[in-house]
Parts: sequence; structure tokens; C-alpha cells
Amino acid sequence: SGDLKPGGTVVEATSGNTGIGLAIACAIRGYKSIFVLPDKMSQEKVSMLRAFGAKVVVTPTAVAPEDPRSYYSVANRLVQQTPGAVLANQYHNPANPQSHYDTTGPEIWGQTQGKVTDLVCGMGTGGTITGIGRYFRDSGHDVRIIGVDPEGSILYDAWKNSGVTDGLEAESYLVEGIGEDFIPSTLDLSLVDEVIQVSDAESFAWTRRLVREEGIFCGGSCGAALAGAVKYAQGLGPERNVVVILPDSGSRYLSKVFDDAWMQEHGFSTQERELKTVRDVAEAMGSQELITAEIDDRVRDVIELMREHAVSQLPVLDQTGTYIGVISEVDLLNAIVEVEPELRAEKTISDVAIRSVPTLRADMDFVQAIPEITTQKVAILVDEDNKPAGILTVIDALTWMSKQKTR
Repeated sequence: SGDLKPGGTVVEATSGNTGIGLAIACAIRGYKSIFVLPDKMSQEKVSMLRAFGAKVVVTPTAVAPEDPRSYYSVANRLVQQTPGAVLANQYHNPANPQSHYDTTGPEIWGQTQGKVTDLVCGMGTGGTITGIGRYFRDSGHDVRIIGVDPEGSILYDAWKNSGVTDGLEAESYLVEGIGEDFIPSTLDLSLVDEVIQVSDAESFAWTRRLVREEGIFCGGSCGAALAGAVKYAQGLGPERNVVVILPDSGSRYLSKVFDDAWMQEHGFSTQERELKTVRDVAEAMGSQELITAEIDDRVRDVIELMREHAVSQLPVLDQTGTYIGVISEVDLLNAIVEVEPELRAEKTISDVAIRSVPTLRADMDFVQAIPEITTQKVAILVDEDNKPAGILTVIDALTWMSKQKTR
């Protein structure tokens, strides 16, 4: 537009990534730059901006957008105070979505040879999802547009309310670069078919899995996008082709999501690969070698086994070692209370009512198993041959879940 004169200054309120792009452009073109970041952003972003010669101003995160201390307000004030300064204004600059309309949308369509059916994208300023959505709509391409929003942001609720934000209030969350406490004018929620919420814990777990399992080194907003995409894709058939936008590099988060001490300090598991099956959760809750009884065992021996291992119920196996049910101390008591003392010694548990308790594949995803566990209160874990591999109670499941903080 010509507003930025030679030797002028670019000012922007940013979570860091747009600022880095602008800092590079300013370094090449000879402009000065000032970037205002909320204090939850990583130190790597601050250091990178300063490396390009930019001035960085850090402001509080937990303030309303209209608060004079917010990074939006501070950026506007710096423009007024700095001669020759312009505000890049990514939250309200139509060039933001237009750039994705002109480039990102056609790139996705071309690279997938027109086979893309669903587009999943995190939402911050909304420039990416709005520009791509408009391109597909205007081009007549039938592609579903799926937004991903972190828990604590208002965008999910705003989308559900058809853009109405009255009464909506943002809460704190740790994922950087996506989610908002207001609706940017660069975000057109009418283009979005569905919005999926994800937690900080889900976002960081997928971020760490991406680099360890796929070699894709990206930031927390990418993990959030993938977490949303995995949730969304669960209900799709093999004919669908889902594209997920991963917009960020992991090099900017070495001191946060990729640092075990930081993760543990904020209550997040650093064992995202290990703790994902029902067997893993059972073992994490202290489950040791599974103690079982056989159908021909004597009642008194089974009682002694329970006493020795301090358990109140045991899986029962048939002569082939296959799981057939569960017997409890109450079942045993009921079975012998009316039996003559001289007969109790030889009574076997084959004469005792054995309860049918549901089984779960030990390698089953824990999240998928939650409804069964909470309904039945206990489940026996079995391997591929239906051999018992563990036991998981509802209290174990609830205790483990309560330790997995989301923010």
C-alpha cells in the first residue's frame, strides 16, 4: 500500500511465528521491527527475533484484549509512539487470508491432484483456514473445512454460536500460536464445517510422537492440529483424503514441549509413547504379575492365594489356560458357609459361581476402553490367544486419568 516508507518500522503483536517471518523480511529490506509477545511464548522465539535485529516487548498473557497491557494494546501504542511505524495487523489485515487464497489453497489442490476431501487446520488469526476455505468454495471444490481449537480459547464456542461471542470468556492454556480470546476479522467461521477441541496434554503428546515416530520436528500447534485430525478421522472411510496443516518448527520449543522437566513441572506425562494401551495403564498403576486360579483348584488354596497377594478377586482359567471368568472372596464365602466342615477341605472352585467379567485386548487403546471399564468396574486384559495378561479396575483407570493434567 506504500504506508511503509524506506527506513520505517514494522510493529506486530504476535505469538512469535508471524513475527519471525516479518523479521526476516525486514532484515532483507532494511526496515526496523518491533514485536510484542505474550509472556507464555517460548524463549527461543524471543531469541530468534532478536537475532534478526528486532526489538521484542513481552506483555502479560492473562489479560483481556482491551486491557492496556495486552499485546494488542501495546502494539497499537508503539505504532503511535514510533515515527514511521506501521502495524502489520495480522488479526485484521485482509492480506493474511488472501495470501492463503492465492497460494496455500491451490498448492494443496495441486499436490493432492484434486483428491483432498477434508482440510484440518488450527485456528488463530484464522488467515490460513479462511483463505483456504474461500479458495475451495469459490473454485467449487467439495472439501470439508475442519478447525482445531485449544481448550481455553473461545473459538470453538463462537463457532457453535454462529459467531456470537457474548458471554464467552477465554481461559489460560499453554499451546502457542492458536486459539483466541476474541474473533479476528481475518477469521470467517461461516466457512468452517466443524471445530474440534483439543487439550494441552493431547497437543503436546502428539507433538512429541511426531518427531519420535515420524521424524517430523514441529511445534505444539502442529500437535494440536494432528490431535484434532486423528479425532476427526476416526469416523471416516478409506475413500477420504485428509490434509493437516503443520505450520511450525520444533526448534522454537526446545525449552518447553521437548523438555522433560518443563513437561513434568506443568503436569504432563513424558511417556506419551508408553502409556497408551490398557496394559500400559495397568502397569503404570502398579499392577504386577497377574495372579490366577485354575478351575480345579481347591477353595481353601484359592483363599490362601488371595490372602498372600492381598487381592479380593482372581481370574479363573480352564485346563488349557484360557480365561473363563472371575471369582471373588465373597463368592468363596457364600460357597462354603453352608458346607459341612469336613467337606470344605476338598471343595474346588468349579463348584463356585464364577462371574462373567468383560475382557479387553491388552493392546487396546486406553481411551477407547474407558466406557467399558467405567460401566463394568473391572476388566480382564487378554492377549491374542485369550490368555489373561492383566486386570484393570475402574479405580485404577480413574486414578491414572486424574494424574494426566490437561493444562
